[in-house]
Amino acid sequence: MADLPKHGSGNGADPDTARPRLGALRMLWPFVMRHKPLFGAWLLALAASSTATLSLPVAVRKMIDQGFGSGGNIDAAFALLFAVALVLAFATAARFFFVSLLGERVVADLRNRLYAHLVGLDQAFFERTRSGELVSRLTADTELLRSVVGSSMSVALRSIVMVLGSVAMMVVTSPRLAAYTLVGIPLFVLPLVLGGRRVGRISRQSQDRVADANALASESLGAIRTVQAHAREPWERQRFAEAVARSVAAARRRIAMQSLVTAVAISVVFGAITLVLWSGAHDVVQGDLTPGTLGQFVLYALFGGGSVGALAEVWNELQRAAGGMGRISELLDERAGIVAPSSPATLPVPLRGRIELRDVGFHYPSRPDAPALRDFSLRVEPGETVALVGPSGAGKSTVFALLLRFHDPQTGCVRLDGMDIRELDPPALREHIALVPQQPAIFAASAHDNIRYGRLEAGVPEIEAAARSAEAHEFIAALPQGYDEQLGERGARLSGGQQQRIAIARALLKDAPILLLDEATSALDAQSERAVQQALERLMAGRTTVVIAHRLATVLKADRIVVMDGGRIVAEGSHDELLAQDGLYAELARLQFLD
Repeated sequence: MADLPKHGSGNGADPDTARPRLGALRMLWPFVMRHKPLFGAWLLALAASSTATLSLPVAVRKMIDQGFGSGGNIDAAFALLFAVALVLAFATAARFFFVSLLGERVVADLRNRLYAHLVGLDQAFFERTRSGELVSRLTADTELLRSVVGSSMSVALRSIVMVLGSVAMMVVTSPRLAAYTLVGIPLFVLPLVLGGRRVGRISRQSQDRVADANALASESLGAIRTVQAHAREPWERQRFAEAVARSVAAARRRIAMQSLVTAVAISVVFGAITLVLWSGAHDVVQGDLTPGTLGQFVLYALFGGGSVGALAEVWNELQRAAGGMGRISELLDERAGIVAPSSPATLPVPLRGRIELRDVGFHYPSRPDAPALRDFSLRVEPGETVALVGPSGAGKSTVFALLLRFHDPQTGCVRLDGMDIRELDPPALREHIALVPQQPAIFAASAHDNIRYGRLEAGVPEIEAAARSAEAHEFIAALPQGYDEQLGERGARLSGGQQQRIAIARALLKDAPILLLDEATSALDAQSERAVQQALERLMAGRTTVVIAHRLATVLKADRIVVMDGGRIVAEGSHDELLAQDGLYAELARLQFLD
C-alpha cells in the first residue's frame, strides 16, 4: 500500500492524485441507501415542489388573461395562484427537512465508518501520518460531503427537473421562442466543463492546505507546555499564521475560478433569455402572443435560467466534495499490515504466560536500513520478571512493540505459550497483556472512567479496589468530585506520580497474566516513587513481567537482567553476576543506577 500523499511542502499534491473525479462521490451511495425511507420521502417532496413550481406560470397566465377579463373570474384566478403557492411552500419545507436530515445521517455514518477504520489500522500507518491530518479528514472533508447530500444533491436534482420541465413547457407555450432559448445551452455547458476541471484541482490543493494548518495546530497545542516553557508562542503564532495564509491563498484561487465559471455560465444563459424576451415583446405588439402567454414563457425561461445557474454552483460544490471524498477514500483504502488470520487460533485458558522471541530480526517500515533487532532470542518463563537494560536505541521498546504485535518481525517469530502470535487475533492477544508505559495515557474523562478503561465491564467496587492497590484511592477521594472528577486532557490536573498510579490501577483492573512495564518511576520524586513502586510490586506479583528498567530498585528485584545493545543481547544474569563481568551493564550501573 502506497503512503498517503505528503502535504506541507508548498508544492501541492501530486497532479494525478490532486485531480478529483466525480466518480469518487459514488462511494456515498451505499450510505444514502441505508436510509431509504428518508430518501423516498425526499423524492416525493421534491416531485411535489417541482410540480407546484412548474404550475405557477400557468396560474399566472390565467390570472393575466382571464382574471382581468371579468369580475367573476378574478377571485378564482387568484385563489388558484394562492393554492399553488401553498403547495409549493409546504412541499419545499418538506424537501428541505428530509434532505437535510438525510445529509446529517449520511455524514454521521461516514464519520463512524472512517473512525472505526482508522482505529483498526496498524502502528506503521500512524508512524507516517500526522494525527492532525487525520482529524482534518474526519471533520473538514466530511463536512464538505454534508453539503453534497444535505443541499447540493437536492439542488442538482431539482434544477435538472426544473430545466427539463421548463424547456418542455416553453416548447408547448411557444416553439419558436423556445428554439432561441435552447441555443444558449451548449454555450453554457462548455465553460462549465472546462472550468470545473480546474476548480476540482484547486479545491484539492485548498483542502490539503487546510489540513496542514490543522495538523500544525494539533501538534503545537498537544505540546503546549513545551511551547510555553521555551517561550515560543510568537514563533508558533507566526507558523500557524503562515499556514493559514497558504490555505487562504489556495481558497482564493478556488473561489476566483468558481466565480469566473459561474459568471460566464449565467451571462450566456441570461443573454439568451434577453434575446427571447426581445423577440417575444415584438410578438405581443403584433398580436401573435397574448400578454399572459408571454408572461408564462418568461417565467419558465427564468425558472430554467435560474436552474442552469444553480447547476453551475452545484458543479463547483461537487468538484470540491469530490476532492474531499478522494481524500477520505485514500484512508478507507488503507489496509492494516497486522491482521487476524482467516481462522485465528485460541489461547489456552488459563494462560501460563511463557514468552519466547526466537531468532527475531526486525526493522521499522520507515527505517528499512536500520535494524532494530538482530537475531534476537529471549525466553521468559511463567511468573518470571525479566528486566531489559541498555542504552537508548538498543531495541528495548521494540521488544514491547513485537509482543503486543504492533509490528511483525521480518525474520524469526514471537511465541506465547508455544503458539506463534501471528496465528492469533491481535485484539484477543492484547486482552492477555497489560501495559504500563513510562508516559501514561490519561483521557479527558473522570478518574472512574480512566481506570475502568482497563476492563469496561468492571463495577465500582472493583475500580476502587484497583485504585487502593495502586496507591491511588487517597488522592482520588480527595478530589472535589472524587472518582467523578474530570482529569483534564492528558491528565493535566494530576501530577506525574498520580498519573502513573492511575495507569497502574488500570492495569490492575485488567488483571492480565502478562505485564509489560516501561519503568514508571524514572522521572518521579522520592515520595511518589515509593508509592508507585509499592503499587508496581502488587501489580507484578504472580505475573510474567518484562520491564524496561531505568532504576536500580527494579533491576535488583528482577529474576533476570537482560542487557541489550544494537538490537542484540550482549549479556544476561543477576545483578551481581553482571557487575562481576565488568561489561556494558557495569558501565550503565556506574553511570545511571549506582550514582
